[in-house]
Amino acid sequence: MKDINEHNILTEIGQLLIEYRNTQNSSDRLLDYIKPGALSDELNLVKDTVGDWQAVYQWIEQYLQHSVRTGHPGFVNRMWAEPNLPSIIGEFVATVAQTSGCTYESAPVAVLIEKYMFATMLELAGFEHGEAQMTTGSSNANMIALLAARNNINQNFKQQGMRNSPELVAFVSADAHYSLDKAANVIGLGSDNLIKVPINAAGEMDPAELSALLIDATSKGQLPFFVCGTAGTTVRGAYDPIPALLMLREQYGFWLHIDAAWGGSAMLDPALRARFMPEVERVDSLTWDFHKMLGASLMCNILMFNSDQHHLSQSCGAGDGSYLFRETDADTIIDPGLSSLQCGRRVDALKWFLDWKFYGQQGLAKRVNRFLSLAKYIETKIQNSDVLELMAPRQSFNLCFRYNDNSTTNLDSLNQSLRTSLYQEGKSLVGMAWINDAMVLRWLSSNPNLSHASIDIFIEELESAGKELASSSMN
Repeated sequence: MKDINEHNILTEIGQLLIEYRNTQNSSDRLLDYIKPGALSDELNLVKDTVGDWQAVYQWIEQYLQHSVRTGHPGFVNRMWAEPNLPSIIGEFVATVAQTSGCTYESAPVAVLIEKYMFATMLELAGFEHGEAQMTTGSSNANMIALLAARNNINQNFKQQGMRNSPELVAFVSADAHYSLDKAANVIGLGSDNLIKVPINAAGEMDPAELSALLIDATSKGQLPFFVCGTAGTTVRGAYDPIPALLMLREQYGFWLHIDAAWGGSAMLDPALRARFMPEVERVDSLTWDFHKMLGASLMCNILMFNSDQHHLSQSCGAGDGSYLFRETDADTIIDPGLSSLQCGRRVDALKWFLDWKFYGQQGLAKRVNRFLSLAKYIETKIQNSDVLELMAPRQSFNLCFRYNDNSTTNLDSLNQSLRTSLYQEGKSLVGMAWINDAMVLRWLSSNPNLSHASIDIFIEELESAGKELASSSMN
C-alpha cells in the first residue's frame, strides 16, 4: 500500500487522474455497474477518516472506478462528454489559485481574460455593441434573459414589482428546454403566462402558429414581451427559424432571445451559420454552452446581449455592494460581479480561453462539422437496419429512433429495457425521450472519441440486445 500523506497527495492523485483519462477511450466498458445499495456499502461513506490522507486517496480511486466513463465511445447520452485537455488544465489552475471572478481586485488576470473572451464571442455572434456575462449554464442564462426582457418593458418592475403591470405573456417552442418553465416561476411571470407554440413536422417552432397566438394575446389585452427561439432543441436538434421570428418581432416589438446552448456552435463555421442560424446577429440575446459540443469542462456558458444599454447590470445588480466593488485606478475596469446574479463567481473563462487559443475557431469548427458528419453516418445505419426505425427526421446532431422488429406491441417497454440492459452491461449509455407519446432512443453527437467504427459497434450491440429482449418477451 502506498504511503499517502499531505506532501505527496497531489502527486499521487495527479498520476491517478492521468491514468484514468488515458483509459477513457481504450476501456472495454462504459462503467462497472453496481446497484445503489451495494455501491453504498462498498463506498462506506459513514466511516470516520479525520486526517486520513490514505482514505482520501481510496475514495478518489473508488469515485473514478465506479464513474461513467464519459470518454467511452458508447457514451452518447448527453450533450457533453470527455472534456478537452486545455480546459482541464484551466480548471486545475483556477481551483488552485482559488480566485473569485467577481472583481478585478481579487482576480485581475481572470477578469481580463473574461473581458477578452466576451469581446471575441460578441464579435463572432455579430453583436457590434453588445455586453456579455458567463453564467452557471443556459438554464440560468435563459432566466436572466427573461428577466432583462421583463425589466425592459418597465424599469420600475425591479423596485416595485409587477403588481400594477399589464398582463405579460411570453412564448416558447413546445420543444423548448424546461428551464424556461422554471424561469417563468422564478421571475414571477407564472407558468400559465409562458405560452407553448406548436411545432411543425421538423420540430421547429411554427411561425404561423406563433403569429396566431400573438394576435390572440393582444386581442385579450395581454402584452407579448418575450419570445425564445431554440437553436438545437434538446430532443430533435431542431433550429427555430430566426428570420421568421425577427419579422414578427418587428410587428409586435417583443424581445427575441435564442437558446443556443446546444446548437450555437454552428456559428463557428460560416456555412453552418448560414444554414442553421441565419440573421442571428439581429436577435436581442443569445446563450451558448461551450461545455457541450465544444468540449469545455462543465460548466462553461456565455449569455450575450445585442445592446449597449447595460441590461445585465440593470437586471442583475441590486443592493449595496460597496464593501466589494471599487474603482480601479484609471483603467475603468468594470467588475463582472456588478452584472451577475451571483456574488462569488467561478473563473470559467480561463478554461474556455485556453480551449479557444489551443484549437482556434477553425479547429473547433472542424469538430462541429465532424459531429454533423457522424450524425449523418448513424442516420444511414439506422435507415438501412431491418429492426431500427427513425422516429423523427434528422435536423442536425440528434437522432431519435427506436428498436422495432414488429414482434411486440409494447415498444416503449422494450426500448426502455434495451437501453437499461446496454447501460448495466457497461456497453453504452444512450438518451431517452418522448416524441408524440412514443418513447424513443436519442443519440447525440458530442463525444470526441466517436468514429464510424464505434458507431458500427453501437448499432450491432443495439440490434443484438434488442433481438434477444424481443425474443424473451415472446416466451
